Amino acid sequence: MTKTYDVVGIGNAIVDVLTQADDSFLELMGIQKGIMQLVERNRGELLYGAMESRVQAPGGSVANTLAGLGGLGLSTGFIGRVHDDALGRFYASEMEKGGTDFVNAPVPGGELPTSRSMIFVSPDGERSMNTYLGISAELGPEDVADDVAGAARILFLEGYLFDKDKGKEAFLRAARLCHEGGGQAGIALSDPFCVDRHRTDFRRLVRELDFVIGNQQEWMSLYETDDLGRALETAAGECGVVVCTRSGHDVVLVRGEEEAVVPVTRVTPVDATGAGDQFAAGFLYGYAKGADLTTCGRMGCIAAAEVIGHIGPRPEADVLALFRKAGLV
Repeated sequence: MTKTYDVVGIGNAIVDVLTQADDSFLELMGIQKGIMQLVERNRGELLYGAMESRVQAPGGSVANTLAGLGGLGLSTGFIGRVHDDALGRFYASEMEKGGTDFVNAPVPGGELPTSRSMIFVSPDGERSMNTYLGISAELGPEDVADDVAGAARILFLEGYLFDKDKGKEAFLRAARLCHEGGGQAGIALSDPFCVDRHRTDFRRLVRELDFVIGNQQEWMSLYETDDLGRALETAAGECGVVVCTRSGHDVVLVRGEEEAVVPVTRVTPVDATGAGDQFAAGFLYGYAKGADLTTCGRMGCIAAAEVIGHIGPRPEADVLALFRKAGLV
């Protein structure tokens, strides 16, 4: 009997390696603060060697979201690609321990090593991510099983995978299978630079999806405008549910003529890693439960606020209890 999942994610399977570093260290190492940079294998090994007091955890944007959803009690599966090496086996094992089915076995043989991201957390909570993509970027349509994507009530895609044609093909196959099975599919735009690189493909994809999550820079990049209102109006005409986060300011959610503006309680971040990923988890929990847009947005904000209060991209508190305290469940 095929297992039915509340949420299946497809994205990069990346081991997060975190350490704390001040601005002078970032400057010394030539690390651009506050963004995600792709690095080659040699650069990745250099940065890994320079890290002190490393904390290692299974990561990747969508995988972090799935971990949050698992903690909220939803059944989750992850379509990703790791090598059959120490880091890959660690990744698959930790995902399973966290309650998410890692549906593809680690790949043996002479393939690229398991992906890893060296994350340097500054005293102000900013994260500077240096990601070696490795084998996860080779994920393709052959990694998408019919009985996984087709059994998803909700499919969540990671925009970063668009950097490879095989990743695009995997996305499209997964979204088609999900829709054919009666599920709903959506995407996180991931990064304004990613949007810049693949604008035409993203514009086409948005029209076929049930929900899209992005921040204000990503939405304005997608529609090539400095007017956020115009960008969201255009998006709402093309996509089922449009979600826009605005870095400490109100979150805007639009579904057709319906609009919700959710205020954000500003908190000083200890570590901003995973804020967007856990916002997505909170939003998707509400979405899966059929909640209204305001409730979905509030759940997203509560989950994001929890994760930026400590080191690491995954929740430490009982987020469902926080929802209950706020009167949302």
